[in-house]
Amino acid sequence: MGALSKAKPVIIICTRDRAKSEPFYREILGLRQTSADDFAAVFDVAGAPLRLSTVEGWKPHEHTIFGFAVDDIKAAVANLTKKGVKFITYPGFGQDADGIWTTPDGAVRVAWFSDPDGNNLSLTQLK
Repeated sequence: MGALSKAKPVIIICTRDRAKSEPFYREILGLRQTSADDFAAVFDVAGAPLRLSTVEGWKPHEHTIFGFAVDDIKAAVANLTKKGVKFITYPGFGQDADGIWTTPDGAVRVAWFSDPDGNNLSLTQLK
């Protein structure tokens, strides 16, 4: 067994503007904020801490940096859309009208969206 096989994950997401991003994670995504200090705002994601850390001049990566596994992706997309979240449609992916892509075998469904800093996040439903 590896040295980290039982380690609890800590999620770190960088932001240029925490004043803009903090309400997004708390109010739009509905994550419970557990603390905040000069370095990060901390949220609970199913028992794992998500640290929203300020990094001056942060530039987001073009690929997904963090995903949320959900039981009902259609309901999750609808809920976030009502709150103003815009889902990303990638040309040629064959996503449905809600921006949900399904693997050819139908086992996985994924939808992508961005936080206020442009960090690419996703919702995933496993069948």
